[in-house]
Amino acid sequence: MNRRTFSKLAAAIGATASIGKLSGGPSSTAWRERRELFPEGVASGDPDSSSVLLWTRCPHIDKLRVEVAEDQSFRRVVATASIGASAASDWTCRVLVGGLKPARVYWYRFADSAGNGSRIGRTITAPDDTDRRPVSFAFVSCQNVNQGAQDAYRRMIFEDERAPEAERLSFVLHLGDFIYEIVWYPEDRPQGMYDRRIRDVVRYATGEKIRDFHIPTTLDDYRAAYRGYLRDPDLQDARARWPFVNMWDNHEFSWLGWQSLQKFEGETRPAQTRKVAANQAFFEFQPARMARPRGNSLEQFDGPKVENASIAQFDDHGLGQEPNNLAAIASLKGYRTLRWGRNVELIVTDQRSYRSEEPTGMEEAKPLAADSFPEMLPQQAMEILDAGRAYNHGNPPPSIRSADGRIEIGNYCKDRPPQTILGAEQKAWFLNRLKASNATWKIWGNTTATLDMRADPQNLPAGIATPWPWSGYAGFPMADWSTAYRERAEIYDFIRNHGITGFATVAGDRHSFWAGLAAKSLPPEPFSPIGVAFVTGSISAPGLVEGLEHNLSKDHPLRSLYLAQAPSDDRPQPAVNMLLRHGVKSCLEYARSGDIQKARSLSNPDLSPHVSFVDMGGHGYSVVRAATSAIETEFVCIPRPLERSDREDGGPLSYRVRFRTLRWEKDETPKLEMKILEGDPRFSV
Repeated sequence: MNRRTFSKLAAAIGATASIGKLSGGPSSTAWRERRELFPEGVASGDPDSSSVLLWTRCPHIDKLRVEVAEDQSFRRVVATASIGASAASDWTCRVLVGGLKPARVYWYRFADSAGNGSRIGRTITAPDDTDRRPVSFAFVSCQNVNQGAQDAYRRMIFEDERAPEAERLSFVLHLGDFIYEIVWYPEDRPQGMYDRRIRDVVRYATGEKIRDFHIPTTLDDYRAAYRGYLRDPDLQDARARWPFVNMWDNHEFSWLGWQSLQKFEGETRPAQTRKVAANQAFFEFQPARMARPRGNSLEQFDGPKVENASIAQFDDHGLGQEPNNLAAIASLKGYRTLRWGRNVELIVTDQRSYRSEEPTGMEEAKPLAADSFPEMLPQQAMEILDAGRAYNHGNPPPSIRSADGRIEIGNYCKDRPPQTILGAEQKAWFLNRLKASNATWKIWGNTTATLDMRADPQNLPAGIATPWPWSGYAGFPMADWSTAYRERAEIYDFIRNHGITGFATVAGDRHSFWAGLAAKSLPPEPFSPIGVAFVTGSISAPGLVEGLEHNLSKDHPLRSLYLAQAPSDDRPQPAVNMLLRHGVKSCLEYARSGDIQKARSLSNPDLSPHVSFVDMGGHGYSVVRAATSAIETEFVCIPRPLERSDREDGGPLSYRVRFRTLRWEKDETPKLEMKILEGDPRFSV
């Protein structure tokens, strides 16, 4: 790529261009470290085989200089650049450094005109497309700095520093909820959240208070969240050690948000100005190669001017056609691909900006839920709602039975198009990328989980509780791919029909560890896997088990399906993992006898043939190692991170589990092998 073309590329993603030299010389900067002048540290992102994007923030300094070197002492500086910054970008700056060598570690630092410098950052370029060496990377999601500690990053750094060079991580894939825009102030919840202390990390100058929490309303509010999070020492250390590949999930904009809409207290309201503000703050604080549709300023986002306008018209894919909605969504395009050698093509998608309204989250769905079956909805009802007017070959039922089984509620989706998560344009792009890829492993970087989450309350013995009023299985309305049955089937059918092998999904959002096989349907429908799928536990955000411990009544008749306490247990155990993996009979047997082997022997083989592992309370991170012959994924689980550990390694481990899949050929079925390396996640297997 020549200098002019490279400069245009840099401008398109809002970065200053700097092209490296083949050989380097000693630094000419009188640099001295002044970390307090760079309070959010440094970061790099989205590397390819010859370039990487660098980032920092230095408040009230309008001119900085960056140096990139082949050594940590900066005796071989290969690239330099002068960068402008201003209040218009909250003093953040981005530099795209090109002309670098593939699969190489580089060091970088920023300094002002007086030589006052940032901390030193470390980054890594990708191997070239023909390089067959294995690639290792971590994937993470869901860090809540207000409510927990980021010890998982310290564990990740500790292990990577001690790993052999060939086994070290090349990058970290962050699958969303980098920030939580919902913020409790300590005075709002002096009792804390569950067993957690509320930290005074983020405060909004003009935010809106809903019940006892606060949400951002302006660009400066969203920026405040990133500034607060990036002052966490463990998160900052991780960003300084590896390039990150970042994608937003929901909390970077709004908890129950979709397109440019927000939902609070049962009311859906337009929030186009907030969507643009959220995108701008993400752009300013995350070094990611994301396209802006307008402007070529290197110092400011230059987003569209929008108004919060009601959206009345939706197209056949559920996309709101109101001009402000379309402009807000288009203000930053997050989906993209990145390549690491011969073995890995990472295809990252956006699950929030183009999706249609999630049907089980509508007010009309409330009669489908019942306190007698916590968290559950009938799978058949969810399939009806998901397919909309296309259900049963275009003949959807006019009504669905309510939770108590006594009345029929109107099928409020019978005239709606089928649910979509990707939207038409992004889905076409995604399928084309899958088909065109020649990488050994096509890895779908997905912010929401793809593995079905279901239970078998139809198998409850008589007399234990209110009988399950529907026939068939129960699903869990997670607002993710596990209930987007129709669109997920379309994607998986495409993979099968085009003979695409080496398909793997890595995901976040669910605050839990999952490992299994990617299949469009489960028994009693045909079960035919086309790939492997993984979900990583949260870095620090609370999970379902923690919520159940505090919210599920101790005298609930089905408590033992969620939190079982056998006669020999001194505290409740996470039986919900067993419920999802093996079924109700296994949970009841464990609560009765405490014999976990006997409980597993009662497993329902048709419930979850796709799942090898599930832990609904796990925290930590996951590591992928992709080689020519096999792909491995390792779950590294830490104890609940209530307070920051004072240990160099970030504290003890709960368990470490590794999954291995050999490369399969067309028409072969992928298989997943599991090995527990440390600990005993006994309710998860």
